[in-house]
Amino acid sequence: MDYKKTNFIKQTSRLFKTFITNKMGLAGLCLLGFFVLMAIFGPLLYPYDPKNYGVGPIFSPPAHSFWLGTDDMGRDVLGAVISGARISILVGVLSTLLSMIIGTLVGIASGYYGGRADSVLMRLTDIFLVIPWLPLALVLTAILGASLWNIILVIGLTSWPGTARIVRSQTLTLRERQFVERAKAIGSSPGYIMRKHILPNVFPLIFANTVLVSAIAILSETTLSFLGMGDTTTPSWGMMLHYAFESGAASLGAYWYLIPPGLCVVLTVLGFTFIGYAFDEIFNPKLQRR
Repeated sequence: MDYKKTNFIKQTSRLFKTFITNKMGLAGLCLLGFFVLMAIFGPLLYPYDPKNYGVGPIFSPPAHSFWLGTDDMGRDVLGAVISGARISILVGVLSTLLSMIIGTLVGIASGYYGGRADSVLMRLTDIFLVIPWLPLALVLTAILGASLWNIILVIGLTSWPGTARIVRSQTLTLRERQFVERAKAIGSSPGYIMRKHILPNVFPLIFANTVLVSAIAILSETTLSFLGMGDTTTPSWGMMLHYAFESGAASLGAYWYLIPPGLCVVLTVLGFTFIGYAFDEIFNPKLQRR
C-alpha cells in the first residue's frame, strides 16, 4: 500500500514537472485558471442580479460607471459576463463528467467482454456517432424541456461515444496482459478486474480525452443557448449571445454586448484545448518525438 502511494506521488510529480515545461499546456492552464477564478470569486466580488433592469441607460457603451457597457434592458454587461462564467463552466464540467462515466463504462465493458456484448455496445456507439449531434440535441432538449440540468443531461448523453471508442481500444490490449490473466486465474471477478486492473491503466487516456470533451461541452451549451434552447433564468455566455442577437446589438453597433461573452467562450475553449493537447503529448510518446 505504501509502495503504491509512493509510486503514485512520484508519477504525479513527474507528470506535473513535464506539464509545466509544455508551453501550450501552461498557456491553457493560465487561461482556464483565470476563468475558473472568475467563476468562483467573481460573483462574490462583483454581485450581479440578472433581474435588476434599468441600472443604466439602454445600450450604453463602456464607460467609468459601466466598464463593459449595458445591454438592451439597461443591465450591467460586466456583471452578466462574470455571472455567466459560473454557469458555462458548471455546465461544461458536469456534462463532461456524465459523458466520461458513460463512455468509460461502455468502453471497458465492450473491450473486456468482447463477443456479442462488444457488438451490441459498439453498434449503439456507432448510432450516436452517425446521427448529427445538433439535430439530436435539439430534439432531446425540446422533449426534456429547456432547463440547466436538462442541458447538462443532453450534452452528457450525446458526447460519450468518442470516449467509449478510445477506452475500448485500450481495454482490448490490456485484457491480454499477464496481470489480467493472473487475476482471472486466481478467480477474481470481472467487476474487480475492470475496476482494479483495467480502469487505472486507461485512466490517463480518459483524463486527456476528458479535457478536450470539456471544450466541446462548453461550445455545445453555447450553441444550444444561442438557438434559444437554454435556460432563460440563468445568464450563461450562450444566453447572453442569444439575447444580444435578438435585441439587434450587431446592427445597432453595440459591440460591447456581443464581444465579451463571445471572447470568453473562445478563450475558455482554447484553454481546455491547449491543456488537452499538452496531456496528449505527455501520454503519447510518438507525439513527443515530433
